[in-house]
Amino acid sequence: MEAMMVQTESKTYPIYIENAFATLPEAVKRAGLQGRRAVIVTDTNVAALYLDEVRQLLGAVLDCAGACVFEAGEAHKTLVAIEDMYACFMRYRLDRKSVIIALGGGVAGDMAGFAAATYMRGIPFIQIPTTLLSQVDSSSGGKTGVDFGGGKNLIGAFHQPELVYINTETLRTLPREQVISGMGEVVKHGLILDAAYFNYLAAHADDIERLDAEVMKQVVLGSCKIKAGVVAEDERESGLREILNYGHTFGHAVESAYEFRLPHGHCVVLGIVCAMRFAVEAGIFTEEERQAVADVLRRFGFPVRLPADVPKPGLEAMYELMLSDKKTRSQRLNLVLPEGIGKVRRVQTDDCEAVLRALKEID
Repeated sequence: MEAMMVQTESKTYPIYIENAFATLPEAVKRAGLQGRRAVIVTDTNVAALYLDEVRQLLGAVLDCAGACVFEAGEAHKTLVAIEDMYACFMRYRLDRKSVIIALGGGVAGDMAGFAAATYMRGIPFIQIPTTLLSQVDSSSGGKTGVDFGGGKNLIGAFHQPELVYINTETLRTLPREQVISGMGEVVKHGLILDAAYFNYLAAHADDIERLDAEVMKQVVLGSCKIKAGVVAEDERESGLREILNYGHTFGHAVESAYEFRLPHGHCVVLGIVCAMRFAVEAGIFTEEERQAVADVLRRFGFPVRLPADVPKPGLEAMYELMLSDKKTRSQRLNLVLPEGIGKVRRVQTDDCEAVLRALKEID
């Protein structure tokens, strides 16, 4: 049972990548958390699949008081749901030494992490991500939060987990669109920092489609290493960590405009498509590079246009949503743009027309 370590200024913790939940109790013991009172936070979909198994395993090392189960979906990632969690924690008499277990995808991890960061001014929590997107991205790094006022993750806190436990076999119960969504973040990692990793993904597209066990372990490990390296240098997104937002400034606007009905990873890819067009027009990315990346995106089945089966929001409306993004400063957008495959730069812009032309790429 091996672990890769995430080292941040505030905490160092392990990420375990396994193919079952069997060694989860041992991971908890290694973290020195045994015997503590615990509550599992999960959604209705994941609860039906994994709650009983995980609760039984954790019962050997933790005092599992119960579970807080909320309705699945980004639409329920709200302060109202967080209030329900606080009430649940009080009902089960959690204290500052207790542990919150986040079991599920990115929504469960973000919400449980935010609740853990704020309940009694902060108590420990464990991430057990069950979707590809959460395994490769949101479960590590310490970002937690909820959506508010139509904006993505506008209210949140940095709160690092005690450990992350990944069981890659959970990927087999995901709908195909959720696997594709997770691959949006995976591809992003290669595009921002590691051309060799991006090429590995392209070369193993068929294996990824089949969820080949060894290939998926390497995919998850590769993305976790890239993110851990960035977070180690910039835990609170004051500089370098902003590159992890590649595709997100455009993508979050799409996500908000469609009222969170589109998978997050799909929106990230749409944002990457926009960012590439902006970079080509700016003269820092070639058309040949743009086309090469677009070809790989198509191989993975990513949508590269806004859905045609629902009313499209106006491009101007999406631009206004971009201006309300939490990364915007003085009405200037913070964009992450490609300079090549495996290399990006951060820029600020107030060029509305250039942004609208970039959005036109997905219209």
